Amino acid sequence: MKPQTRSFVFAQVAFFVGLMSTASAAELRVPAFTAYLDPDVRGARVSTRSGITGWNDPALKVLWFGDIKTQGKLDCSVALRLPTDVTSKLRLTVSGQSHQATAKGAGSDPVIADFGSFDIAETGYHRFTLESLNPRGEPFGDLEALILDGPATQNAHFNLRRRRNAASVHLFYPVNRDTKVEAFYCEMTGLEDPIWTYYMACGWHRGYFGMQVNSPTERRIIFSVWDSGNEAVDRGKVADENRVKLMAKGKDVYAGDFGNEGTGGHSHLKYMWKTGEKQRFIVTAKPTDATHTVYSGYYFHPDEKRWVLISSWRAPKEGGYMRRLYSFSENFGGSNGHLLRKALYGNQWIRTADGRWIELTAAGFSHDPTGKADRLDRFMGVESGRFFLSHGGFVPGFTEYGKKFTRPATGKAPSDIVLPE
Repeated sequence: MKPQTRSFVFAQVAFFVGLMSTASAAELRVPAFTAYLDPDVRGARVSTRSGITGWNDPALKVLWFGDIKTQGKLDCSVALRLPTDVTSKLRLTVSGQSHQATAKGAGSDPVIADFGSFDIAETGYHRFTLESLNPRGEPFGDLEALILDGPATQNAHFNLRRRRNAASVHLFYPVNRDTKVEAFYCEMTGLEDPIWTYYMACGWHRGYFGMQVNSPTERRIIFSVWDSGNEAVDRGKVADENRVKLMAKGKDVYAGDFGNEGTGGHSHLKYMWKTGEKQRFIVTAKPTDATHTVYSGYYFHPDEKRWVLISSWRAPKEGGYMRRLYSFSENFGGSNGHLLRKALYGNQWIRTADGRWIELTAAGFSHDPTGKADRLDRFMGVESGRFFLSHGGFVPGFTEYGKKFTRPATGKAPSDIVLPE
């Protein structure tokens, strides 16, 4: 299940003294705990305390990614720990060049595998691929850091933080604050589908609605609504008058609690939605009195060809409509934050309390703190007449925080929305 969060907050643990970019050519130590494992992200243990341990499969590669901004020589080595007098033979590939090195263990003291110099002919993101040339079962070494030196380290940028997730990215839709938004409609198409991806279509000040990749064999349609109050972690501490209450849920929908990002009511339908196919979502808001509003999430089921209810929740301390409308894309598991995530968001509409449909053709871009300096591979734009969000993949360039975009208007309000009673 998705850890219920819009933007993860992790302790930022410093492992080496240094900066995320070097203003002048100087040794740069990139912690092992920032690396990724391929093809099995769980093929070894990664921790801030010990680096990478338990690496004993020759088929498993260790990957670092960095933005090299200066051409020239790059001296590369790896710091690792090996049992005394044990040797390990390793290969490092950078910019199409592969060099081998052998390290001899010294117990708990780190040793260096020196791969020599690589010629960096092009600037941009580069992948550093470390492979073991040792037989299965023999110690490969516990990795501490990738060490870089030479002219090509000048202004080089690597993520040196423990958080390996791609930055979370958001679309915010400007709506006049006096508008009574009774319904929020959005179409969304996932273009990439790594596990631990949540593509969110309809977000507002009290909840969010979208689709998720949980595993190679499980996907979900998720609708959640926050409680009132300030409890961030434990729903058991939320007073009854602040709790959202489940009013109804659809067939085969699970409904329960969530915490750790605020608290509230969570619901999901297990459904294997398909990458490349448009998915349709609508959230409605119905005030029941001066202090309560019922929020309902409906999904157009591609197999059943009809709108189905995911769930409805009665939210306290409301009595009004939706505001602060947005969409987002999130990588909620950091082990595969190097993979690209991308989705299209299009044909956004709101319906007002007096029945008018208004098309939303403008959106602004934002990202979580990870996107500020650690992971710059985060983008928004317009593609095929729709907004897109992209993050991860170590794609060159980035979109500036707060940048605004306008998509072409369709001029066609959704006319086939027949919601179940």
